[in-house]
Formats: sequence, C-alpha cells, structure tokens
Amino acid sequence: MNRTGLPFLLPMLVLSLAGFLVPLALLGVFSLVDTSGAPTLDNYRRLFADPFILSVLVDTLGLGAKVVALTTLIALPIVLLYWHAGPRMRRVIVFLTLLPMLTSNVVRTFAWIVILGRLGPISQAMVELGFFPAPRSLLFNETALVVVLAQIELPLLVLPVIAVMTRSDGSLAAAAATLGAGPWRVLSTILLPMMAPGILAGWVLVFAGATTSYVTQSVIGGARLIYLPQFVYREVGVLFQWPSAAAAAFVLLAATSVVMLAMTAASRHPRLAGHA
Repeated sequence: MNRTGLPFLLPMLVLSLAGFLVPLALLGVFSLVDTSGAPTLDNYRRLFADPFILSVLVDTLGLGAKVVALTTLIALPIVLLYWHAGPRMRRVIVFLTLLPMLTSNVVRTFAWIVILGRLGPISQAMVELGFFPAPRSLLFNETALVVVLAQIELPLLVLPVIAVMTRSDGSLAAAAATLGAGPWRVLSTILLPMMAPGILAGWVLVFAGATTSYVTQSVIGGARLIYLPQFVYREVGVLFQWPSAAAAAFVLLAATSVVMLAMTAASRHPRLAGHA
C-alpha cells in the first residue's frame, strides 16, 4: 500500500473498526455464552435442532430469492428502455430511479400500507372491476411483502446495471442487428452478457436488503410471517435472551454472506468480467 495514502484511509478504517468489527465481535462473544456468562455452544445447537427456527431461516432465504427474481423482472425492461433511449430520456430514467431513494424505507413502507389497505386504490379498483365483492386488505401476506420489497430495492439493481451498460460498446448490438440477428437474439447473446456483472452486483445488494429488512417485513408481512430479523427482535425485546438472539443473528449473517459471496464470485468470472 502506498504510504502517502494511509492518512486518508485511517478515518475510514477507524470508523469501520468502531462501527462494525467491534460490535460484531461482541455479538460473537454473546452467542457463545449462556445467560450466566459461561461459555457454551448450546445456543447454536438449539437453533439447528429446532424445526421452527430452521423453517424461519429457509423462509428468510426464500424471501430474498423471490424478491431478487421479481426485482429482476421489473429492472430489465427499465434498463432496456435506458439502452434504447436518447440522452434526455436517459437522464429522466436515472432521475425517476433515484427519486424513491430520497425518502427512507420506513416512509415508503408506510406508503404501501395506504396503497394495499382495505380502502386503498388497488382494493377499490378491484371492487369496481368486479374482482372483489367488497373492499379488503391486501396486506399481511408474502405476495404483498415481495412486491413491496421489490419496489424498495429496485434502484439497487437498476443503477449497477445502468452503470455497466454505459461503459459497454453499443456498436456490438448494432453490428449483430446489421448481420440479421433479431431482437431476442441480440438480447440473449449481446445485451444480457453485457448486463451480467451489473445484474449479479445488484442481486447481492437486493438479496441483502430483502433478507434483513426488519421494518418492511414486520409492517407489511404482519405477525403471521416470521423471518429471522423478527425472530432476533423477539429474542431481545420480548424474551430478553441475548445469547440466543446473538446466535440467530450470526446464523442470518452467515447464511446471507454465503449467498452473497457466491454471487460476488460469479460476477468476477473472467467471461463476465470481460463485459464489465
């Protein structure tokens, strides 16, 4: 490392150490002791021996996968529109993508309560179209939760893909079309390989955000849908079981880290990196 740059890195290193590594180490210590402070591995044994907790872990990872899938389906048309748009329209697309990020996730989550509520516009439209006999709430189910999380996390997928596409050579797609390739052939052989590094980078961010979004999971999913963030909160705030909560938090961290590292490693594959 260049020594002349070390003073500029020190503030970041100190903040990382104080704000992340130290609390993480304390959390690890809590997960390896019982309520009396004696060292034990029972917290982890209890987690992996309990079918309910294992189902919560599977549901949490499944939620992240569903949100990633839906976010991808929404993001790809936006990116393709950006690719074919002119400079002015591209600025509009970027602005509209960034606009939701000017408000916090809490505000956007509570806005969705109004939209999906019993008297919200969707319920009223369904009644007017004859799909519902009477207004009803669309909240407190996994489908609503996946839709809300996909909208909240959408910029985290669109922006990395747009960043990759702006550095790509647009003449490749034009050359393929000139040689007779149809739109679907151009998309599958030229555009998607170009997007792949950005898509994988966005998947990492979306998956991490969806699986750890306590507020959205609690408010939109309700009490019937339990994921690991709610489980950790219950252990701490209701049962006051700090060791058990710390072990559950580490299991969530490990599970999401494995998935994220796999996607990060895939994005660095030489065949994909060559398009970035």
